[in-house]
Amino acid sequence: MLDKYAESIGLAFQVQDDILDVVGDTATLGKRQGADQQLGKSTYPALLGLEQARTKASDLIADARQSLTELAAQSLDTTALEALANYIILRDK
Repeated sequence: MLDKYAESIGLAFQVQDDILDVVGDTATLGKRQGADQQLGKSTYPALLGLEQARTKASDLIADARQSLTELAAQSLDTTALEALANYIILRDK
């Protein structure tokens, strides 16, 4: 289950990073907004559209949280991993 969490959370981070490249503020991001597109990189918003990329990020976080539920059922403390999931989906840089 931890490997499923890691896979989902890592991909969610990338999708959110791609989204921020489109909608984020240059000063907040620390890099120029739209830099990925200008470099011709394949991104989730470019491939799926912005709204579907947001849905994909949310779905991946939901998958990660499901993995945490299963780990918690084994009496494992998942508090820090849940906080990481929250950070990834809510981050602005």
